[in-house]
Amino acid sequence: MRSCRPARSIRSSRLRVVITSLSAAGAATILAQTGNLHRFATGRAVVKHAGLAPREKISGSYTGRTTMTGQGRPGLRLAAWRAVWGAQRGNPVYAARYRHLTTRQQNKLTATQAQAVIAGALLRHLHAVITTGRARDPDIATHGTRRRADTPIAA
Repeated sequence: MRSCRPARSIRSSRLRVVITSLSAAGAATILAQTGNLHRFATGRAVVKHAGLAPREKISGSYTGRTTMTGQGRPGLRLAAWRAVWGAQRGNPVYAARYRHLTTRQQNKLTATQAQAVIAGALLRHLHAVITTGRARDPDIATHGTRRRADTPIAA
């Protein structure tokens, strides 16, 4: 079991600079709903805590639809969902990812599904920023697929 370290004091103005287009109110609401992010081993655990993790319905040879679990904290899910609206418009990486997810040829997602994916990414990025104390790097967020600094592509 991982020990919980005391929460570091990170000001919301610093988070806005670290994660482009994340509002101070959005960051504060997410942090209020999650509590100390150091208690989560990974960013994926935060996404599961919010209920934004995908769940497959499989039984024998039957494969059903993949949906969100819906378990977890509805307040955290709502806070992440609301934070996506601003981040999707103001953050070039999230905007490119949204365009990619909604316009790709195979497995095209609806607007709502794409926003849920971005909400999960936002929670993972926030966890990484808080626990490591380092600024979010857009090149890491796009898995090193950015060609030029001014032309973001989908992650």
